[in-house]
Amino acid sequence: MPANYQSGVIAPASSDALFITLNVKQGRDQEIIHALQRIQQSVSQFQERFSAQSVHAVIAIGSDYWDRLTFHLPNASQRRPALLTSFPIMQGVVNMPATPVDLLLHLRSNRRDITFELARELMALFSDAVEIAEDVSCFRYLDARDLTGFVDGTENPQGDHKKSVALVGDEDDIFAAGSYIHLQRYVHNLDRWNAQSVKDQEDVYGRTKKDNVEYPSDQKPATAHTKRASLKDSHGHSVEILRHSMPYGNLTEAGLLFASYCRTPESFTLMLKSMVEGDGNGHTDKLMQFTTAITGQAFFAPSLSWFEKLQ
Repeated sequence: MPANYQSGVIAPASSDALFITLNVKQGRDQEIIHALQRIQQSVSQFQERFSAQSVHAVIAIGSDYWDRLTFHLPNASQRRPALLTSFPIMQGVVNMPATPVDLLLHLRSNRRDITFELARELMALFSDAVEIAEDVSCFRYLDARDLTGFVDGTENPQGDHKKSVALVGDEDDIFAAGSYIHLQRYVHNLDRWNAQSVKDQEDVYGRTKKDNVEYPSDQKPATAHTKRASLKDSHGHSVEILRHSMPYGNLTEAGLLFASYCRTPESFTLMLKSMVEGDGNGHTDKLMQFTTAITGQAFFAPSLSWFEKLQ
């Protein structure tokens, strides 16, 4: 039986990615529906054309745009994912802005030119009905490291476990095989970061820089990133998300495009709350002293069958 999820949700990490966020012009929603009717076929044909380049795409609908879009569809009141909400607002000393947009195209492959061609092809479907909010080109840095020099995505689920973490299940059967996405663009203060000693940097992360070995729990500072982002739920199970984050940058600005995929948005919210608001004893994520969130968006990436029903 063919998979019902968009391939980019659980596909292995690629060397190139493009995150395009869009806003739909007023009164152009029907044109967007028409584009979405054709977009998955375009992706599939492009994947066949460049089958050796690990081409993947995820098309997602913004949380604040969902109702406006589905108003034009049959049974619109039944077509909102059960847990879809706006980007969470945090009350901490670090600002985590909410900057809602209407659509997300998360495109990736192992060649920059192929990703670019896919973007041009898909954007042509939307014609002039959309405006680009941001267009961020990302790349694999060294051996999958953040620009801070530390390996990124260490805690990501592996193998088939990705599906149970990232894909909605029978708990919301209408939207099964979809995924909740949170997107943030961070700008790093690399001058300040690089002024720290390697040991101080390692204490910020809670693991070694060169060998990527996590500190023992009793040696990990309460403000370490790995401490603040590693949580247990009320049943003692690990709170997990699937990260598709990648570095971006040029010689004047650089950072991380953070992308969280999950079967429930609550996992991301719990992690962000732990990082920004802390543990109640003043322990927040020290990594946030070296980077600044510029955007914050929430989306839902529907299953392939959702797109088919638009026909």
